[in-house]
Amino acid sequence: MTEPSDKALVPFVSVDHMMQLIHRVGLEQMLRGLAEYIEADFRRWELFDKTPRVASHSAEGVIELMPTSDGEVYGFKYVNGHPKNMKEGLQTVTAFGLLADVGNGYPVLLSEMTILTALRTAATSAMVAKHLAPKGATTMAMIGNGAQSEFQSLAMKAICGIDSVRLWDIDPAATRKCAANLAGHGMQVVPCASAEQAIEGAQILTTCTADKQCAKILSDNMVGPGVHINAIGGDCPGKTELAQGILTRAGVFVEYPPQTRIEGEIQQMPQDFPVTEIWEVIAGRKPGRQRAEQITLFDSVGFAIEDFSALRFVRDRVAGTDLYHPLDLLADPDDPRDLFGMVQRAAPGAAAR
Repeated sequence: MTEPSDKALVPFVSVDHMMQLIHRVGLEQMLRGLAEYIEADFRRWELFDKTPRVASHSAEGVIELMPTSDGEVYGFKYVNGHPKNMKEGLQTVTAFGLLADVGNGYPVLLSEMTILTALRTAATSAMVAKHLAPKGATTMAMIGNGAQSEFQSLAMKAICGIDSVRLWDIDPAATRKCAANLAGHGMQVVPCASAEQAIEGAQILTTCTADKQCAKILSDNMVGPGVHINAIGGDCPGKTELAQGILTRAGVFVEYPPQTRIEGEIQQMPQDFPVTEIWEVIAGRKPGRQRAEQITLFDSVGFAIEDFSALRFVRDRVAGTDLYHPLDLLADPDDPRDLFGMVQRAAPGAAAR
C-alpha cells in the first residue's frame, strides 16, 4: 500500500490531544491565552466575513455550521445543541472545527471542539467581563451548573480576578458536581438553595441553563444596580433566560446583532432595540460601562470568529508537538488531473499487475 503524501495529511487534534494540551499549558493559562487570541481578533473584526450561523432546527434541538474568514484563513465549526441529551447520557453540545488556507482551499487543521467550545465560551465571557464588569469585582453567581459552569468560573478567576463563586442549579446534583470540581482551584465555592440566594453580593451574574424555552431565570426585581450580567444560555430562537424588564434597564452588548436578534435575549425586544457591538468597545470605538450603578449585559450567543480564534490558538500551540495525528484526509494523485487513476492503482493486487 502506498503511503499518503505530506499534501494528503491534515493535523487532527483529538479529544485526548485536547485534554493533554490543557494539562501541558495549564487550564487557567490556556483560558488566558484563548482570551488574548479572541480579543486580538475582535480588534480586527472588520476584516472578517460575518454571517449568522446556518442552523437546522428540530423539535429535539439544533445543528449548526459557523463559518468565517479573515481573508487568509477560513474556519468553520459544526456544533449541535440538544437539551434532551443529558437524560440519555449524552453531551448537550458536541462540536468539531476546521481551518483552511484561503489561497489553495486545503485544510490545515481539524480539531475536536466539544471541549474547546467550552473553553472559548468561558474565555470570551471573561474577556468581555474584563471590559464591562464593575471594577474590583470579586464574586460571581453561576446559575446553571452544567458542563460549562466550571470553565466559566475559572475563566472569571484567571482573567477578572474573581475569588468567590455562588452556585445554583435546578438540579442539586449538578451543583454538587460543580462544587466538587472547583474544590482546590483557589476559589471560595458557595452552593445556594435558589437563584435569589446565589446572586446575593455577586457583582457578575452568569446564566447558563439548557432548557429550550423562554424562561425567566432572573426576574426584573432580582437584579439591582451596578452588576454585570453574562447571559450565555440563550442561543436559539425561543430560548431565553432573562425578564424583558432587565434588558430595558441595562446597557446591552452583543457579538453580531443579526444573529443575536434571532437567538439571544434581545429576540424578546423590537428589532430597533439599541445594542452595542462588543468589538467596538474592545477596539476603543464606543464606551463600555459608563457609570458605577449601570447594569451591563453581555447577551452572548457565540459567534464564529471566537471559534476561529480558538482554532488559531490550538494550531499555534500544537505545532512542533506530538499533540495531533496526521490524518489522511486529502486525495493527492501524482497528476492532479488523474484522480481516477489514483483510485484504480489502489485496487488489491494492482501494484503486482
